[in-house]
Amino acid sequence: MSTQQIRDQKGHLLGTISSSPNNQQNARDSHGRFLGSYDPHTNVTRDASGRAIGTGNSLASLIR
Repeated sequence: MSTQQIRDQKGHLLGTISSSPNNQQNARDSHGRFLGSYDPHTNVTRDASGRAIGTGNSLASLIR
């Protein structure tokens, strides 16, 4: 499992995107709250409520 940290221009942690062994990716905010997931098999990004927010990997747009 690999984790990518997303930081602002000042170096503050905004969130993380982690990859699981099945290649699914999950986004979390700086407090560890789940924001959404991307499934490469279906090519769909879903928000924390499970609603599809787009095709392709849009996880970075969930991190603010």
